[in-house]
Amino acid sequence: MRKGIWIAVIIGAVAAFGFGLKAHAAADTVQVGAAAPAFTLPSQEDKPVSLADYKGKWVVLYFYPKDQTTGCTIEAHNFQRDMSKYDAANAVVLGVSLDTVEGHKAWCSKDTFSFKLLADPDHKVVDAYGVPVKSMGPMKFANRETFLISPDGKVVKVWQKVDVQTHSDEVLAAIAEAKK
Repeated sequence: MRKGIWIAVIIGAVAAFGFGLKAHAAADTVQVGAAAPAFTLPSQEDKPVSLADYKGKWVVLYFYPKDQTTGCTIEAHNFQRDMSKYDAANAVVLGVSLDTVEGHKAWCSKDTFSFKLLADPDHKVVDAYGVPVKSMGPMKFANRETFLISPDGKVVKVWQKVDVQTHSDEVLAAIAEAKK
C-alpha cells in the first residue's frame, strides 16, 4: 500500500512538473560557420564584458539554467578545474544565465569561480544565440547549450545536448581539434 502511494506521489510530481514547463526560442540557434553575435553583459563583478574583449582568443560561451543548482554547479566546477588548460589553449570561459549579477556574485564567492559569469535576465544574448528559454510558472531558465567561438569570431562548434560530467573535456578536445 505504501509503495502504491509513493508511486502515485512521484507520478503526480512528474506530471505537475511536465505540464508546467514551457519552452520557447526567440530565434534559430546560431550555426557553425556564422559570425558569433556581438554582446555586452555585466559579470559577477558588475562590470561590462563584451565578446569583442576576447578577439584573438577562443571563447567558450556556455549557457546554463540556474546558479547554484546541481547540474550547473558540476559543469561550472569542471570548467574551473580545467582553467589552466583553457589558459594554455588561449581560451576563456564565459557562463551566461538569466540570473542577476547579485546571484552570480554570491555563487562565485561561495564556489570560488575565477571565470566570468554573465547576467542576462532580459535574455538578450540568450535570444541572440537562439538558446531556448523554458518557464515554470514565473521562473525562466535558459537551456544548457555551448558555443565555441574561434579567435576570429566565428562559431566553430555548438553543443545543444550537454553532459555536465564530461562537457569541459569535450570542449577542450574540440579546441585542440579546431587548432589543427
